[in-house]
Amino acid sequence: MAATGAPIRVPVAVTLRVLGLSRAGYYKWLSDPVCQRDYDDAHLIDKLYDLHGDDATLGYRFLTDELEDEHGIQVGENRVHRLCRIAGITASHHKKRSKTGSTGPAPHDDLLAVVDEHGVVRHEFLADAPNKVWLWDISEHPTREGKLYICAIKDVWSNKIVGYSIDSRMKSSLARAAMRNAIALRSPAGTVCHSDRGGQFRAKRTQRLLANNDLVGSMGRSHGAGDNASMESFFSLLQKNVLNTRRWDTRDDLRLAIVTWIETKYNRRRRQRALGKLTPVEFEMIYKAAEAA
Repeated sequence: MAATGAPIRVPVAVTLRVLGLSRAGYYKWLSDPVCQRDYDDAHLIDKLYDLHGDDATLGYRFLTDELEDEHGIQVGENRVHRLCRIAGITASHHKKRSKTGSTGPAPHDDLLAVVDEHGVVRHEFLADAPNKVWLWDISEHPTREGKLYICAIKDVWSNKIVGYSIDSRMKSSLARAAMRNAIALRSPAGTVCHSDRGGQFRAKRTQRLLANNDLVGSMGRSHGAGDNASMESFFSLLQKNVLNTRRWDTRDDLRLAIVTWIETKYNRRRRQRALGKLTPVEFEMIYKAAEAA
């Protein structure tokens, strides 16, 4: 029992006796060295690497859900946890906190940044037509059932919320769902989509979604104050007008309140001085009428 050509060859019976192994077990392994369980584990680890590479914030519980949702693979959380430990897969927010400012490399340049006469980097949120510049960001709010997350997209030109998505989990799919909603409603081309460096926006699938729809990504600095100030001002209004008005019992209650406020109040009734005291919907309607004339 040795490699072919080895100077010393030990009989199988002697080796098995020394190692305390059975002859039947050895020959069974020899005929099938990789069992089906090991093959299945290797296949699962490969899928887990793909899912984790797309969204590094996912832990083993969310990865278990993703295996079923994305690949139709039903597997227990304990098994996924064991395989994640073997493969060294951990959620990014479970790792030791890195130094301030190191949120990971940005896949895009900051296209809205300008340097003033004093050498200070600031941002200009300007657009001369619809669908030229979009801003998107994610916010959260607690309920008695748990947190609810919203990703919203705003057109800088009219300040209208052109797409949004609401979910109980802050995954990269939340950002993609909001962008798909905006794309379906506006049919953009060459639009600059500016965000912070959150993992949901840096995910590979999110980047592919932008590229496949002829959209241009833009990302601010790590922890840069004001890099997405215009979008943060919308969430501040949402906080004052909806989120902080009372204690929310269920996610469904808060979800309905957010959708109602965006669709009936913010887009259609809230007049903005930057738009000449018009609402976002009125501003766009006047532009379309003037363009058609």
